[in-house]
Amino acid sequence: MASPDLIPIDLLVSDIDGTLVRDDKSLSEAVIAAVKRLQASGKAITLVSSRPPRALLPLVRQLGIDQAVAGFNGGNLVEADGTLIRAHRLAEQVTREVLERLEREAFEVWLFADDLWLTRDGEGPYVLRETRALGYGPTVVDSFEPYLDRVDKIVAAGSDHAGLEALEGELGERLGEGATVLRSQLYYLDITHPKANKGDALIELAQAAGVPVARTAAIGDGSNDVPMFRQAGLAIAMGQAGAGVREAADRVTASNQEDGLAQAIDRWILGS
Repeated sequence: MASPDLIPIDLLVSDIDGTLVRDDKSLSEAVIAAVKRLQASGKAITLVSSRPPRALLPLVRQLGIDQAVAGFNGGNLVEADGTLIRAHRLAEQVTREVLERLEREAFEVWLFADDLWLTRDGEGPYVLRETRALGYGPTVVDSFEPYLDRVDKIVAAGSDHAGLEALEGELGERLGEGATVLRSQLYYLDITHPKANKGDALIELAQAAGVPVARTAAIGDGSNDVPMFRQAGLAIAMGQAGAGVREAADRVTASNQEDGLAQAIDRWILGS
């Protein structure tokens, strides 16, 4: 029998890294099976991620998702076959301002534009990690200049987590309504269009699925997931998420290494 306090949910909106997949970027059998149970019950699942859309599509196919999905933290909305529905890209002057500021730091700097991951250093310490996550490697360029008028996302990557946190606050305050500035992981700071945030993305994904926002659940582990927590009917944080993320959620499940998404589906959405 379903729990008496079970919230009616028709659409689960899931983050990917640290949520849907394990740390080695694999889908566990438990998560795959739970998603199939969710779909068999007549409910749907979709994805929203800081990843580019191209890196979402293998998971879409593997899980049999037929809903629109969102990449770049909501910057791109695409059909399940990868067809672009709409894109929010950074203003060129914002891109230039961010890059000028990042030149004074030791972080790796990446741009995503023209369906490419662009870097000026193909041997950067985080390149291999990101290659495993995305399923494809970067395009090495001498200059970002030819792409500055159509950038989907800027990333600063590095092991100085405190430095990235400070930069998040500084750039967020400086750019104001000109950009969304949030860390997708402790080691990645994402700068995207102001409407490229997971809160707005959840609303769009619910509309695309024909589901009231109140009947959506959102699950994630990062600070960039908090905006969608604020919109969803039910917000679920992963067990390994930071304290601020857990406090922003209605429920806290197990970690991604412990198949927390599968547990959340069964406990709070299917009520089994």
